[in-house]
Amino acid sequence: MFDSIAVATTDAFLEADVKLLAKNLELPFYSLKGQIKFVSDYEYLLLKTEEGISIAKTGKGAPKPVFVDFTSGAVDHRRRFGGGKGQDIAKAVGLNKASNLSVLDATAGLGRDAFVLACLGCTVSLCERVSFVRVMLQDGLYRGSFHHEVAEIVERMTLLDTDIRGIENQSFDVVYLDPMYPHMEKSSAAAKKEMAFFRDLVGQDVDADELLPFAMQLAEYRVVVKRPKGAPFLNNTEPTYQLEGKSGRFDVYVLKSLDLLP
Repeated sequence: MFDSIAVATTDAFLEADVKLLAKNLELPFYSLKGQIKFVSDYEYLLLKTEEGISIAKTGKGAPKPVFVDFTSGAVDHRRRFGGGKGQDIAKAVGLNKASNLSVLDATAGLGRDAFVLACLGCTVSLCERVSFVRVMLQDGLYRGSFHHEVAEIVERMTLLDTDIRGIENQSFDVVYLDPMYPHMEKSSAAAKKEMAFFRDLVGQDVDADELLPFAMQLAEYRVVVKRPKGAPFLNNTEPTYQLEGKSGRFDVYVLKSLDLLP
């Protein structure tokens, strides 16, 4: 799946660390002698520098590398101006009924939705099974922990060392799923770039239907599935209700009323 990606650095003093990272991820190490635009052996590089760990597309005209960054850009703008508990994701999870929910984001990706929920007071556990994406998440959480406005939020986010199938003896108020789906949605240029990276490297979650039964077992009150418009129900299971948005929807599977929360 990842033949088109290698691990590299532009900083010579990080080379030993990057070689170890490549070994741990079971990805090739690429000795980057020149600029990324001149790399032809790999389509993407997992790039570790003093700034952090990013995914960088190679070749002429390649866009800027993508980081997991909770401190600036669209993520920071959403934290400050995103609409609080009036957002569809907040309503879907149930923050209009209860607060301080424990949420498992079982398909964390770049951690954007998990960060929104943590901003709104949830305690969020994150699963990400793609190894290099998980490393990017770890790096983003680490850097966020030093930011004066974000550190308290990041403290409510915990990256688990397993995927949803490996979670035992734990339960969560809500389990959140946003599996990769082969669709094109209206989004910003930056979001399109990031999704293009992921679709190239990760592809769709072909076993997405299998996630719902695991989510149902781990959730106390509800399971929330984010879907694009027109996508079928996950595992052909009709939800209790839906919240429709501009570019997608949230399918909500209610197991118990949040009014029963202690």
